[in-house]
Amino acid sequence: MKKIWLLIPLLFALTACSTGSKAASEEKGLKKVTVVLDYVPNTNHTGVYLAKEKGYYKDAGLDVKVIEPGDDSTSIGLVGANKAQFGVSYQEDVTYAHVDGQNIPVKAIGAIIKHNTSGFVSLKNSGINSPKDFEGKTYAGWQSPSEEAVLKATMNKEGADFSKLTIIGSNGEGPQSLGKEADIQWYFEGWDMIKAKELGIDLNYMPLRELDKRLDYYTPLIITNNQMIKEDPDTVQAFIDATKKGYQEAMENPKEGAKILHNYASDYEQSFLDASQEFLSKNYTDDPAKWGMMDAKVWDNYTDFMKENGLIKEKVSAKELFTNQFIE
Repeated sequence: MKKIWLLIPLLFALTACSTGSKAASEEKGLKKVTVVLDYVPNTNHTGVYLAKEKGYYKDAGLDVKVIEPGDDSTSIGLVGANKAQFGVSYQEDVTYAHVDGQNIPVKAIGAIIKHNTSGFVSLKNSGINSPKDFEGKTYAGWQSPSEEAVLKATMNKEGADFSKLTIIGSNGEGPQSLGKEADIQWYFEGWDMIKAKELGIDLNYMPLRELDKRLDYYTPLIITNNQMIKEDPDTVQAFIDATKKGYQEAMENPKEGAKILHNYASDYEQSFLDASQEFLSKNYTDDPAKWGMMDAKVWDNYTDFMKENGLIKEKVSAKELFTNQFIE
């Protein structure tokens, strides 16, 4: 589940690329809204597709189009510019949108996954079991500022010298490149770790939330723009209610959810999606009735981490970044 980083100067000039049918809906009386994903369809998005396929959006009076971001566009940019009403994004990008002179009017309205289910990995027999072992090794990833900050902070916490870690861009081969291209990578447990297991590759897994509690941030989450919240809260409420129902359905029936998702993610084997969905259905939340709820402390903790590590110059209040009003 790849990150797509903000390109601030371009945000308000962007347009989206549709991944679904381009035919206009002939349904009468339904309000058309667009949802921009953060990446290609995957098990982070199953609840959205279930809500669409099972008619939950239609029952809520909505005609929902789901699209992918374009090569030069992000969900933050498209939603902020009101070119789409809803999007899937990450806590860090929502924070970036509100600090250091940026004023992109987006707000998180629901967490797709309650906890950060990503972490660093190495081959089981590598002897790399924690960031203290990263010295003299090679890390391959996205080469983003926040990625480097997390590596540096977790190594420093363990008393390791960050300057002794070599960072390169990933070649995209995933688990098969470990021990060849690089010694360490950053994986999502419900996706990349399952790929590794299917390939018979044994890994050490170092969850970020166990390395530093401030790294237990929301990734991914659902966003809308401030205009929608202010001028059309009924549509936001209808969308969240139907989406929540979709994720609750995915938690109750992961096999069915994975089967429906496969219609939109046919490049992946059904068995792989089944395994990924089985994991995420247990991890979207520990209480289906409270799916989507967010905690101000989680937002403040990661904002503190970002400021402490030079990712942002100023702090921003959690109330500017998220609301639970449509989840409660």
